[in-house]
Amino acid sequence: MVLRIKQHPLLVSLVKNWFKIGILAVLIIGTVMISGCTNTGSTIPAPQGTTPQTVAIATTTIPNASIPVTTQIGLTSSSQTIVMQPRGVADPAFVVDVMIPEKIAPGTTLVGDLHDQTQPRIVEVNMLGEIVWKYDIPEELKAYTNLGFSVVPLQNGNILAVFPLNGVYEINRTSKNVVWKFIDSKASHDAERLDNGNTLVVDGGYGRDTIQDAQVTEINPQGQAVWSWYAKDHGFNQAPYNTINNQGWTHTNAASRLQNGDTLISLRNFNRVVEVDRDGKIVRTIGEGTMDQQHDPEALPNGNILFANPGVSPKAVEINSQGQVVWNYIIPEATTFSSQATRDADRLQNGNTLITTANRLIEVTPQGDIVWQFRLKDIQFVNEDDAKSRGFYKAIRIPA
Repeated sequence: MVLRIKQHPLLVSLVKNWFKIGILAVLIIGTVMISGCTNTGSTIPAPQGTTPQTVAIATTTIPNASIPVTTQIGLTSSSQTIVMQPRGVADPAFVVDVMIPEKIAPGTTLVGDLHDQTQPRIVEVNMLGEIVWKYDIPEELKAYTNLGFSVVPLQNGNILAVFPLNGVYEINRTSKNVVWKFIDSKASHDAERLDNGNTLVVDGGYGRDTIQDAQVTEINPQGQAVWSWYAKDHGFNQAPYNTINNQGWTHTNAASRLQNGDTLISLRNFNRVVEVDRDGKIVRTIGEGTMDQQHDPEALPNGNILFANPGVSPKAVEINSQGQVVWNYIIPEATTFSSQATRDADRLQNGNTLITTANRLIEVTPQGDIVWQFRLKDIQFVNEDDAKSRGFYKAIRIPA
């Protein structure tokens, strides 16, 4: 039997309208649910107890995410890219209180940390000041971190460290084992691994540098000296230089091998830098009248020399081949005695300069604007010697 219901016009109209309303409601609810799952310009929080290793973010720093850093590509500021960096572990001794992401040279920074002399260490920090790698100085070397504790990254990923008045050590980044060392009771301030595998060692010998000593020595992997430079053999064994004694005779504090094969040597007590050829002959004297206990002179691609002047008016200075000052940045005093221990200035890949003072590292633009500042938190030095002993000495930016 078939049941037939007479179709009333009003009933048919109601059914059709309710059907349309239902479809519209489904579409609206679906759209709301989809938009609720989309988080533009931020990150979706990780579950508690986890830390995401790589999280895409737009222009702000979000807890437990990678660090967004923008860097200019080409000549226009509108052409930018996002550089992702790993998160590290926050340390109560450190703070970053200035960071302008679009103006910094992205990367990590390697520095010796001696503020707690019972636990000296080498740390690598990200742009937030978090530790992404560290090396705790072993007990037998803790007494050899002053003065002139230099640490630099090598092309193989290892770290080359100068332990003053003890020697030079190559530390494997992964195992943290010492894989090479050169014991030298007068080594201090600086060492450089050369392209031929040898190592250039500064024998500034804090307090032990005499007129009879070599100021710089090139050592092969077997620990044999293959080249040395003696200041006494090149005109410095006479007045007014031969009677100088200020924490050693020359207090040589830096050496670097130039692309032309010459060697750049910083004679701190003589307030000058010399460029010497392979035979040891001085081919150029740099900085007379400009340098004041200069540290870490760096030859720039344009032929200029950048260095740190920790003297009466601490500053980072760039001079041209004629010795004229073409750029300088006077270090503002952050805490008492901190700026007097300004001992490093490095030109970064974006044209900024990374400057190392006792209590902070600052990245400044060519115009002198601070765009990144990493510093010791709540650390006060009692005098200049304390600042030099417990403060930062040299820092290296490792590009991202």
